[in-house]
Amino acid sequence: MSEPREEILGAIRRAFKRGALAAEAAGELSRRLAAHPRNPVPQRAAALEEEDRLRLFVAMAEEADARVSQLDSLDAVPAAVAEYLARENLPAEIVMAPDPMLEALPWKREPLLAIRRGRAEAGDAVSLTPAFAAIAETGTLMLISGAETPTSLNFLPDTHIVVVAARQVVASYEEGFDLLRAAAAEKGWPRTVNFVTGPSRTADIEQTIELGAHGPRRLHIILVGEREPAGKK
Repeated sequence: MSEPREEILGAIRRAFKRGALAAEAAGELSRRLAAHPRNPVPQRAAALEEEDRLRLFVAMAEEADARVSQLDSLDAVPAAVAEYLARENLPAEIVMAPDPMLEALPWKREPLLAIRRGRAEAGDAVSLTPAFAAIAETGTLMLISGAETPTSLNFLPDTHIVVVAARQVVASYEEGFDLLRAAAAEKGWPRTVNFVTGPSRTADIEQTIELGAHGPRRLHIILVGEREPAGKK
């Protein structure tokens, strides 16, 4: 255990006036952490087949004031981004995560779209990132930090566009963490995991909802899968 972590845990123990856990209690805790027990998962998500799970994700995301567009191919993403910016009367400028999947898209087809790669800065109006996973039961995006996915992109610009593949949409948070554990075994754990449901909002002032209080006021999700769009039968 690192020295700073031991100092923090030591301070907590002293505050509670106790020492380290006994061997039996420590063993029980280790077994629980290794087992990853499930919390109750709503049947509305857990019992669904893939197509219905996608429909639930779209419905829940839109209920939280996110906007969702559905594409059949990743190659259509650049045109969808340009169309969204024009429709919302936003500048044709984005700061994009330097993610390999996003980099491989045919951005040259949209020559009027100005793209900068890297972290978000104060003047950036629109960001584009991938999602690590998406949670159907609440319409939530699971975003992780890293060199290819700077966390500032998730919160600093006023408009956040997120690309998520249909195969990344899982029923529950527990399944999202299963994917993260599998990825961490190969690449290591990210420093930060953010769960984002709709645009940023607060009702602290007179119980009136205000968008964009602590992050983007617009969240646009581009859901991509080689299948019929989730909103159609």
